Parts: sequence; C-alpha cells; structure tokens
Amino acid sequence: MSVPRVVDHHVHLQLVDVAALTRSDLGGVVDLGANPSVVAGLATSLAAAGGLRATYAGAFLTAPGGYPSDRPWCPEGGVYEVRSPGDAGVAVAEQVSYGATVVKVTLHADAGPVLDEGTLSAVVAAAHAYELPVVAHVEGVGMTARALATGVDALAHTPWTERVDDALVDAAVRGGQCWISTLAIHAGDQTAEAVALDNLRRFQAAGGRVLYGTDLGNGDLPLGVNDAEVAALRRAGLDDAALETALTDPWPHPLVE
Repeated sequence: MSVPRVVDHHVHLQLVDVAALTRSDLGGVVDLGANPSVVAGLATSLAAAGGLRATYAGAFLTAPGGYPSDRPWCPEGGVYEVRSPGDAGVAVAEQVSYGATVVKVTLHADAGPVLDEGTLSAVVAAAHAYELPVVAHVEGVGMTARALATGVDALAHTPWTERVDDALVDAAVRGGQCWISTLAIHAGDQTAEAVALDNLRRFQAAGGRVLYGTDLGNGDLPLGVNDAEVAALRRAGLDDAALETALTDPWPHPLVE
C-alpha cells in the first residue's frame, strides 16, 4: 500500500542508521527515548539532509532504578530519574530546553520501580503546562490503568502483557488517549501478539485513535514503512481509511506541511 508522507510514531534514532533513514519512504518520525542533546542534533541533520522531519521526547523519564536504566541498549544520558513530584517540573523543563515536543515516561512494572501516581501526575501536569503530550511505555499488570488515571495522552505500545478490559478501553477512548501500534515486534511470541491484537482491535472498534509505530531500533526492523506492521494493523481490524489515518496522523503535532 502506497501512502504519502508516512510517520513512524515510535523510533529510537540513536539505535538506527540515520543516514540510511533519509533514503527511506518515511516523511516523519517521532523519537521516543534518547539522549536529548544527541537526538536534537540528529533531528537537525535529518531535516537538512532530505526533509524528513523528526520530533522527539528527549530522555526517558523514569523512577530511580527504573526501566530502561539497566538496559545495555539505552544510550548514555538517555534516562532522567524523577525522584518525587517536586522533581517533575525540572525533568520536563530539561527536555523542553533541548526542543522536545512530547514527554516520554516509562511504567515497566515487570522490570523494576515505576513512577508512583503522585509523581506521574506531576510529570503530566508539567508537560501539559507546556502544552506537550505525555506518552508512556506501559508493561505489567495495572500499568495501563495507572497511565489513564494520571492523564497520560498516549501509549508508546499497544498493551501486550495484560488484557485491557472493555471498561478501561472505553475510558481511554473517551479520554482521547492515542495508542501507538508496535504490533510487529511481537512476531514469534504468539501470546503477546494475540493479547496486543485483541486490545488494539477493541480500542479501534470503540473509536480509539490508533497511530502507526514500529519501535524502530528495537531489533532488526526495516528502515522505512514496515509491511509486517501494516499487515498486523489490518489484522487488528483497520480498513483502508483507518490504516491511512494511522500511517499519516500528525501526532504529536503537524509533521507534514
């Protein structure tokens, strides 16, 4: 399927060949976790090289010792530990100072500490004061509910570690939350894939805003439109019109002019 100016709403530019990315069929990317000073430079380079526009979150905001601070792939300077609600404003302001236009938080309860509701709410409030959306990596029981309860605007992945019940799906849709797909990363894990597909199918059917995203940089993924991701979105129930919308949606702000 040929759709002009596709936006991949979940990439990690520090983990891919950025020079090759300029030759891809993407029109825009959203970086969801990097060293803020480095990704700012990469975004400038991409724009100068070929017009591919990158918007970015800067560092992962997480609890002390939280994901992905212990992961070998995490770039140096790519994590900002938010210790209390009082730290939230400084954490967000630092990302904004590097040009961030979205804020990324991690809620990976299966990997270590996560932001408590008070601190997470303070991060959301600080980001919203700049009129920036907050996107969360949710993994583990109860993390989707925590993100929704604290006003998180988008999920970086379709939830795959738990079935999101219908009431919570409906609440997410009513609250205007977006879900970034990243379905194809579960290839080879039938359980995770089935849970994610079921969650996204019900979210989309309820009127939820679905965004195409691949988690580019996570393993061996193609530099460009990912046919496996497109196929997975179709399995989740998106028709041609819904798929084109997911592929070209300007979230978090107009990337295509």
